Amino acid sequence: MTRSVVLPLSDVRFRTSRSSGPGGQHAQKSETRVEALFDVETSEALTETQKRRVLAKAGPVLRAIAQDERSQLRNRELALERLVGQLRAALRVERKRVPTKPSAAARERRLEGKRRRSHTKRLRRPPND
Repeated sequence: MTRSVVLPLSDVRFRTSRSSGPGGQHAQKSETRVEALFDVETSEALTETQKRRVLAKAGPVLRAIAQDERSQLRNRELALERLVGQLRAALRVERKRVPTKPSAAARERRLEGKRRRSHTKRLRRPPND
């Protein structure tokens, strides 16, 4: 999954149910909708720091649902991909923003734009009699 984390399939629980929407007899008879569940707190694939990060960003249980395809196997793959994406996003460490000051040229560009806009608006005013 990532360089430091490998998500074992034993940590992911799959549930199936009947898919919603149109599809006739196939949709009414077969359980193609797949829900993948990953319990963060009981996982042994994550370190304590990673668990805290995921709990803070995504909660104790990550859940992904797929009902796009007619095949349960394909929906299972899609649900797993979505679950991995959620976990990857929750584990991402945001970079700290380093505040910077605008350059002299940037300040001048901003002021020039303001002058141009002011001039345009001045031209729209009714003439003073």
